[in-house]
Amino acid sequence: MKNYRFYKDEDGWFIDLPEWDGEVWELQMVAGADIFLDVLAQGKNEVFVTLSSTPFENAEVLIFEKIGRLEGFEFGSGAWYLLKEYKGITYNLKMWLCDVTKHPLVFGRFPENIYFC
Repeated sequence: MKNYRFYKDEDGWFIDLPEWDGEVWELQMVAGADIFLDVLAQGKNEVFVTLSSTPFENAEVLIFEKIGRLEGFEFGSGAWYLLKEYKGITYNLKMWLCDVTKHPLVFGRFPENIYFC
């Protein structure tokens, strides 16, 4: 279980990984992950999220759907997840998470489910 900071600027949402040695654009949240963060942030430009690959008390869940590329992106792969509901509200929001998810700074793999609060 780790706590992560996400921030929004004029280019969109990004995960804040100070130890990241790649390009900043690789950390951008796109294809539904940006909408997910809009929901969590409730109008703010910053949100802290606890993420885990195992369930924990009061956690919500992103359900793994499949490994797959994002159409129009020529780099890397990723995985599709579903936010079925959040805080009792049905969303059925599909989101694509890029390879940064499987970097050791995050999960090291694409988890079966991602638990968050």
